[in-house]
This record gives sequence, C-alpha cells and structure tokens, in this order.
Amino acid sequence: MTAMSLPEPPPNDDVTTAMSNLLPLASTAQQPYVSELLSFTLDRLHKEPELLRVDAERIRRQMQEVAVGNYRAFIAAADALLEIREEVSSIDKHLESLIAEIPKITSGCTEFVDSAEHILDKRKMNQTLLANHSTLLDLLEIPQLMDTCVRNGNYDEALDLEAFVAKLTTMHPKIPVIQALAAEVRQTTQSLLSQLLLKLRSNIQLPECLRIIGYLRRIGVFSEYEMRLQFLRCREAWLTSILDDLDQRNPYEYLKRMINCHRSHLFDVVNQYRAIFNDDTSGNEENYDGGLLFDWAMHQITSHLKTLKLMLPKISEGGSLSNILDQCMYCAMGLGWVGLDFRGLLPPLFEEAVLNLFSKNMSTAVENFQLVLDSHRWVPLPAVGFPASSLGEESLDDVTPPSKLMEHPPLAVFINGISAALNELRPCAPLSLKNVLAQELVKGLQAVSDSLLRYNTTRMLKDNESVLFLKLCQAFIEVAFPHCATCFGRCYPGGAALIHDSKNLFEGIGRLLATSPSREQLNGKPVHDAENNGVSENGNLPVVENGVVHSIQRAASASLEENTSPHSIQRTASASL
Repeated sequence: MTAMSLPEPPPNDDVTTAMSNLLPLASTAQQPYVSELLSFTLDRLHKEPELLRVDAERIRRQMQEVAVGNYRAFIAAADALLEIREEVSSIDKHLESLIAEIPKITSGCTEFVDSAEHILDKRKMNQTLLANHSTLLDLLEIPQLMDTCVRNGNYDEALDLEAFVAKLTTMHPKIPVIQALAAEVRQTTQSLLSQLLLKLRSNIQLPECLRIIGYLRRIGVFSEYEMRLQFLRCREAWLTSILDDLDQRNPYEYLKRMINCHRSHLFDVVNQYRAIFNDDTSGNEENYDGGLLFDWAMHQITSHLKTLKLMLPKISEGGSLSNILDQCMYCAMGLGWVGLDFRGLLPPLFEEAVLNLFSKNMSTAVENFQLVLDSHRWVPLPAVGFPASSLGEESLDDVTPPSKLMEHPPLAVFINGISAALNELRPCAPLSLKNVLAQELVKGLQAVSDSLLRYNTTRMLKDNESVLFLKLCQAFIEVAFPHCATCFGRCYPGGAALIHDSKNLFEGIGRLLATSPSREQLNGKPVHDAENNGVSENGNLPVVENGVVHSIQRAASASLEENTSPHSIQRTASASL
C-alpha cells in the first residue's frame, strides 16, 4: 500500500518561527535543538527519547570520572569560592557601616564644638555669679521674707518688698531670675490680699478699716469703685455670718437678736464707709460711688424686711409681736441718723402678722366650739357663779365673761377662745385693721350661728334636749354676742358698734327661737320631765328679770365633771382688756 504523499516541510526559517510561536516557553538556548527536532522524521522522533537517555547516561559517567579524578581540585575550588563570598560580604558590611558612621562623626565634632562654647559661657556666668553671690542671695530670700511679714501681720514691710521687686522687674525685664522672683512675690501678694479681705469680714472698728483700705490701695489690685464694692461685700459677709449663727428655733429670740444686730452693725458699716470713702465729685470722678452705698443699704433693709415677713407668722403671742414692733421701730429710728429710716415699711408686715394671728385664734375658737357642741350631752346643769343679787352691782365698764355662760359649755369654750384672741390682739392692735378684724370676729360669730342652725337641722333632739338647745341659742344671741361686741370695743374705740351692726346676720337663730314649739318654756315656764319633777332645767327656782329667766347660781362641780364641761371662763379678762 503506497503511502500517502506528505506535504513538503516549510523552510527552516519558517519552521523555526512557527515553533517559536508554538513553543513560547522555549528559551533562546533551546531554539537550535527545537529546530533540529522539527527536521526529524516520525521514526526518528520516536527514537529521540532513547537517544537522549543514552547521551545523558554517557555524560553522567564522564562527569563522574572527571569528578573522581579531580575531586581535590573541585573541593579546593568550592572552599575558595565559599571563603571569597564570605569575605566579600564582610567587606561590604564594613563599608556600609563606615558610610553610616561618617555623618555621626561629623555631627559629633560639631556638637563638641558647640558644647565647648556653651561650657565656656557657663564658666563665665559662674564667675559672674560667684562675684555677686551675696546680692543674689538677698534677692532670692525676698519671697520668704515677704511671706514671713504677711504671716506676722507686718503689712507695711511686705508691701515695701513688693514695691522693690516691682522696680527690679521694670529695670530688668529680660532676666529670668528676676521674673521668677516677681512671680513668687505675686503669689505672696495674693495671700496678703486674701488675708486683708478676710480681716474685713471680721468684727473690726473704723481705725482698722482705714489701715486695711490703705493697704489695698498700695497693692493696687482694685480700682476705686471695685474697692468700695469689695468693702461692702466683705462687711455684708460679716453681717451674714453673725445672722447665720443665730438660733432660728425660737422665732421671737431670733428676731430680737437679728434686729439688734442690724441696728448696731449696719449703722457702723455705713459710718465706716462714709468715713473711708469721700464722695466729692468736684475733684476726681472716681471718688463718686454712683449710689453704691444706697443700693447696698436698700439691699440690707429689703433682706431685713423679708426675714421679718418670713418669721412674724411663726410668733403666736400678741405681746411678742408688740415687743418685736418696738424693737423694729427703735432700730429704724437709730438707722434714721444715717438716712435708713424704714419705719414706714413696717406697718404692712405687722398688720399682716396681727391679722393672721387673730384669724388663727378665731378659727381655733370656732373649731373648739364645734368639737364641744358635737360631743355635748343635753342634760340640765346647775347654775354656777355669783348670787343673782350681785348681778345688778356689776359695773357697766366690766367686761368679765358672764357667768351664765357656764350653763352652756359650748358657748363657754367659744367665749374663752374669743377672750384669748382679743387678749393676744390687745398689745398690738393696728387701727388700720379695725374694720378687717371686726369682720373676722363677725365671721367667727356667723360660723357659730351656722353651726347651731346646722346642728338643729341634722340632729334629732328630745323635747327636754330641744329646750336646752334653744336656751343655748338664746344665750348666744342675748349674752355671748353682746359680750363679744363689748370686748372688741375695749380693743378699738367704737368697735362695739361695728359688731352690733352685723346682728342681722343671725336672723336664722332669731327665727329658730321665734318659731320653736318650746318658746313658752323659754319665756319662764319650767321644764317638766321625769328627773326634775317641776323644778327648772338647772334644778333651781327660776328668777324672772325683764322677761329673761336667771337661775340662782350655785356651785355644781360634780354635774360639770359629769357632762365634760370646758374650763372655767377667764375671769381676768376685764383686767387684761
């Protein structure tokens, strides 16, 4: 079988170029062999690996023979090559280190020259220091000496040292030692300033104040206005410290001591200020405080009045209020010598305190009446007091609580409360509150009237109990109400008329008495029940005078204790009122 004709191979150059493109990984040294392979036939190419293996084996045997025959030369050459490499590396390292050290050597030489010059300068400075050692030692001891003067109170010497250091600083502003010395002196000056201001916050008199202000002017830290302001602030801090030390648990004692403190110390501070600082505007405008003292004094007076307004409601006695008012008036009159008379500002404060005290006492009287009325047992009580023959002997000016009220414990308790309220009002009764206090008293009487009407509406009373209740209402209208008006008239001239004008407010009680089925018994007929058997409600024969039944008053302590009657009516009310 005839083999097929193969195409003619391309020329060698073209084959080489084609193989280079096909075998891009073949190096330049391998290109001839690759070209030779391309020229082989297929059989030759199949034999090429075996031929290559045989050639490789032959070359290996030759290399082994050469190596065995010349092994000494090979070993010597390898050792020499290794030593040469090591030496060359060492030389290279030494050269690099030498190159790196050359700039250091240069800079070291430069530093040595500079340090030598600096040492020479220090040597010259030390020689100068040695020559002026004693003078520098004296200068460096100035801060310590100044601090010692401040601690011992030698302020003149301390300020002389401060002025000397200030002069040195002006003459030698660039010398570090002088600047450090000036800084230490400034710290000591601040300590001196703090100590002087602390003295202004203590109890000192005018001569000491003059010396301290003179020292502050020598220091020159404050302007004239600031110095005035600091003086007033320090004196105010001293006054505040005195007031803070007072015990506020007793309002009366606290106010007394506070008023006495303001009366004496505030007067001294104002006089000290006016003696130290001259408000002459014809010369230097800085000598005028612009109303600083006035503002400060007004602040003190306002603080004083605020304290009064806060503490006066805590005083529960009229006599104490009167004493505090006298103290305040005396204080304001004393401060009037320096233009701080504040007596015109006191009446509203004390009027409010008096009104609050009277209102509180009236509320207490009404509350006590209500409590006793709610717990009262409607049983007949014996008459207590003086014989009936002595009733006509009582003077019209006598305001002793009527003993008839002892037959009605709720009214007795109420009249006791009214007497206590008026006794507290009497020592300090402002005329401007005449109408207001009259309204408070009428309000209390109206509260009692409303309470009686409400009691009659909400309680179911027996016949005999109803009679006793109506007698209590009659005693309220005919005895208690006129007595309250008379007592109030003793506190205020013409005050009784103000109370009597409000009698129309109690028409409810009048209608109750007029429309009651038991009104015949109120007009003098005895109350018949199983206990008294034809005897009057208090166990005594009735005595009719002007249409009003007056029982012969007898002592009945056992009956009073049984019915939990209140304390006896204050018999000394006439003397106190």
